[in-house]
Amino acid sequence: MKFGDKLREQRKKKGLTQKELGEAIGVTRATLNNYERGFSHPAHSVYFKIAEYFGINVNYFLTEDEEFLTEAAEKYGRRGLAQAEVILEQAAAMFAGGELSEEDQIAFMHEMQGLFLDSKNRARDKFTPRKYKKAR
Repeated sequence: MKFGDKLREQRKKKGLTQKELGEAIGVTRATLNNYERGFSHPAHSVYFKIAEYFGINVNYFLTEDEEFLTEAAEKYGRRGLAQAEVILEQAAAMFAGGELSEEDQIAFMHEMQGLFLDSKNRARDKFTPRKYKKAR
């Protein structure tokens, strides 16, 4: 689930309008609307205000790992999903107790996810026998 969808879901659970939530976290209704529609993302500090307001760990709003896992499963099957899960687990373990900022951790995770998907595509193109390749 993308950030905007998560934000809209939490706002509706509390029965708030965009204007009410915007006032509570210090942004305009139009800005909140852009967040929910995926046209923009908040500054890092605003993520924390949103998480605090809803009483949710900020990582819920910052991560979109489930999309990565879904894409890996759809494109590469069970094995690709298992490999993607290992990457996420190992990266999370690598950050444990570290001094890397949360923003840098997120940037790293997005890069790792992109590298994984690119590598899988290149490997598929390189090692799939011609007779199994779809006509392009």
